[in-house]
Amino acid sequence: MTDFSRRQLLACALAAAVPATFSLSAQAADGAWPSRPIRLVVSYPSGGVSDNVARALGDKLSAQLGQSVVIENKAGAGGAIGLDQVAKSQADGYTLGFSSISPLALSPHLGKMAFDPRKDITPVVSVMYSPILILGTKASKAPDFAALVAQARKDPGSVRWATAGLASLGHIVLEQLRHQAKVDITHVPYKGGGQQLNDGLGGQYEILSTNASPTVMPHIQSGSFKPLAVGAPKRLESLPKVPTLAELGYPAANSSSLFGIFAPAGTPKPVLDRLNAEINKALAEPDMQQRLKASDNVPTGGSAAAFAQQIAAESAENAKIIRAAGVTLQ
Repeated sequence: MTDFSRRQLLACALAAAVPATFSLSAQAADGAWPSRPIRLVVSYPSGGVSDNVARALGDKLSAQLGQSVVIENKAGAGGAIGLDQVAKSQADGYTLGFSSISPLALSPHLGKMAFDPRKDITPVVSVMYSPILILGTKASKAPDFAALVAQARKDPGSVRWATAGLASLGHIVLEQLRHQAKVDITHVPYKGGGQQLNDGLGGQYEILSTNASPTVMPHIQSGSFKPLAVGAPKRLESLPKVPTLAELGYPAANSSSLFGIFAPAGTPKPVLDRLNAEINKALAEPDMQQRLKASDNVPTGGSAAAFAQQIAAESAENAKIIRAAGVTLQ
C-alpha cells in the first residue's frame, strides 16, 4: 500500500470517529438548523392554559424559524412524563419540552425519577409564571388573610385548606405557611383541580390554593370565592387590591408556578442560543403578552443561565420545606 493510500485510509477513519454532535453543531453554527419540523412536548393535557400558551408560542416560533412546530401532549405525574420523553430524545434541537419546573425542582425530592433532572435536561428559557391564588369559600368567615391565620391559631385544625394534591405546589405553600406562622391547618388533598374547585364552590372546606386561570377568575368576580392572597413576585393586574404572601409577611410561602422550555442535555449550544433568542422575541410580541396576561399568567423570558439558577434555588428551598414538614406522596 502506498503512503498516499495509507493517508487516505487514516483520513477516512478520523472522519468516521468524529461525533455526530460535532457535525450538528457546525450546521447549527452556520444557520442550517432548523431544516425540518420541531416537536414541542407539552407536559399537560390539551385545552388547558398551559397547552394554549404552548400552542401560541409554537405558532410564533414556526413563523420566526420557517419550520412548523408540532405540539404533542404528554400529561401526567405533574409534568414528569413529558419531560422524561424529552430527556430520552435525541439532542439535535428537534425535540423540546414545555413544562413547569416542578419535575426538576420538586418531584426529585419526593421519590425516584425516570430521568436525572440535573443531567438529562437543559433549561432553555423561562416563559411565564402562573400565580398561586389563596381563596376563601363560602364556608370561610375570614375577611382577610390575617383573620384566617388568627382563626387557625385560635382554633387549631378548624381551617380546612384544599390543594390539587399531596406534594403539589399548593401543598408546599401550605406547609411553608404552617411552619412560618406556627398554625395548625387541616390539609385536604385532591387528585387534580376539577373536583377541588367544585367542592370549593359547594363550601365543603374553607380555603383553596390553585393556579390563576380563566376557569377560576369568574368565580372570584361573582363573589363565590374571596381572594385573600396571591403567591407571585408582585400583585396581579386583575386583582390589584389582593396582597402577595410576601407583603403579608410570608416571603418563603410566596411561590408561583414557573414554566419554561427545555431541551435534552447535549443539545448543541448554537441551537440553544438561537432558541433562547427566538423565544424571547416571541414573548415580547404584544399579542403574546396580552394572551398570557388575559389568563393571569405573567410572561418572563431571560437567559438560560438565569432560568437554571431559578430552578436550582427553588429546588434547594423545596428540599428544606419537604424535610421539615415530612411531606411524602403516601
